Amino acid sequence: MPEAPSAAHDSAPDTVLVVDFGAQYAQLIARRVREARVYSEIVPSTMPLAEMLAKNPKAIILSGGPSSVYEEGAPQLDGGIFEAGVPVFGMCYGFQLMAVTLGGTVDNTGAREYGRTPLAVSKAGSTLFEGTPENQSVWMSHGDACSAAPEGFTVTASTDVVPVAAFENDAKKLYGVQYHPEVMHSTHGQQILEHFLYRGAGLRPTWTTGNIVEEQVAAIREQVGDKRAICGLSGGVDSAVAAALVQKAIGSQLTCVYVDHGLMRKGETEQVEKDFVAATGVQLKVVDAQERFLNALAGVSDPETKRKIIGREFIRVFEQAQAEIIAEGGADVAFLVQGTLYPDVVESGGGAGTANIKSHHNVGGLPDDIEFELVEPLRQLFKDEVRMVGQELGLPDEIVQRQPFPGPGLGIRIVGEVTKERLDLLREADAIARHELTAAGLDREIWQCPVVLLADVRSVGVQGDGRTYGHPIVLRPVSSEDAMTADWTRMPYEVLARISTRITNEVPDVNRVVLDCTSKPPGTIEWE
Repeated sequence: MPEAPSAAHDSAPDTVLVVDFGAQYAQLIARRVREARVYSEIVPSTMPLAEMLAKNPKAIILSGGPSSVYEEGAPQLDGGIFEAGVPVFGMCYGFQLMAVTLGGTVDNTGAREYGRTPLAVSKAGSTLFEGTPENQSVWMSHGDACSAAPEGFTVTASTDVVPVAAFENDAKKLYGVQYHPEVMHSTHGQQILEHFLYRGAGLRPTWTTGNIVEEQVAAIREQVGDKRAICGLSGGVDSAVAAALVQKAIGSQLTCVYVDHGLMRKGETEQVEKDFVAATGVQLKVVDAQERFLNALAGVSDPETKRKIIGREFIRVFEQAQAEIIAEGGADVAFLVQGTLYPDVVESGGGAGTANIKSHHNVGGLPDDIEFELVEPLRQLFKDEVRMVGQELGLPDEIVQRQPFPGPGLGIRIVGEVTKERLDLLREADAIARHELTAAGLDREIWQCPVVLLADVRSVGVQGDGRTYGHPIVLRPVSSEDAMTADWTRMPYEVLARISTRITNEVPDVNRVVLDCTSKPPGTIEWE
């Protein structure tokens, strides 16, 4: 799978490259390809064509983007991509770039189309549109319009504004649509995408959780050899699935280390020690490092600094655990297993054409002098794919379906300095929120509900007929498929009321509960 297998490992899946031209939907395109059970990977439009082709892609998708093809400094493309014998599918900006590069005409007419748009299919039996209605709703977002297809292409769809809204060249396996088939508002978009993959490119839907496990197990064995590895268990699904994969690959060569850093939610330390060991049989070493982390975080309020401190201290604790394991007679511990996911890589600036939104503790938060080689079996997976792998490995639902929890823990859910008193306060508020969400049957509906303490903020309240000056608690319930995008969850008012009432009644020094109703983008899921 992804980047881990070496050239010697010949069972890597067929790969579809998604060339990112700055599209807001590039990650969504990659997800939709994977939903079709074909492996996909995002690359920047600035990547030289030779490097793209060196990845041996079986198909290439050109994403949309915010630019006009005639705009100065707009992303360009090596025209040789269309002569390389690799099937290509252009979407929106990628479609226009394909048209211009191959001799078609794209005009800036001033007639714009945004949002849902009626599409008229003129070649109903074409490779892309076979089995779809002649009239369908698609999602447009463009100012330029293609008025003439390149030579050798058949126009297969149009709109009232765009005479060439789709074209196809079966001989050269080149296809394009003006709209965004990857978004759900394009009613037959997934079908069109799958037609390109299966009919146009001749790919088979073989990328399943079973072969993900098989490929990663082989890659891990090749990477680790006869050495030992340690894995940091955070209590979340990512580290649990990563550990289970490595355990399946190398067995007793893996020791899991649970760092009790004092930043976990209520009851989670005990759950990790009991449930995960029971499910996997791994060797677990528990390190009590609460005082160490609190001392390192003392006086620190900046979120990026907190993330980096927590990442640094994790590594130092692992190095200490390594020394202890060796002293106890273990072989050389050379590898560190991490549950890094694809969204972590993208948001940390490791994805194609992406800005560094925040340092992830597994990516940008690691110190430069790390002494371990990393094993990251989930690095190219989205969260829902990780859950499917966990189920394939036989992990219990209590672990696999658990709401995501950040590696830095409650340290990044306290806006301000992290202290033991503030952690205890937040733990109680978080436990109340989780209990009420479970009681209301909302655990599967809500992707994640961070509970945030605004430690540097106080507001006036009244409790027991007296004036109070307490902290606000923020509830951040969100719905998402993969954390790349998210919307706030419209929770029932009665559930919100119960959570608010209990927190303000039962948690000292809290007199206000507020709801964060921001989508992502513009906001991230976590506050810090």
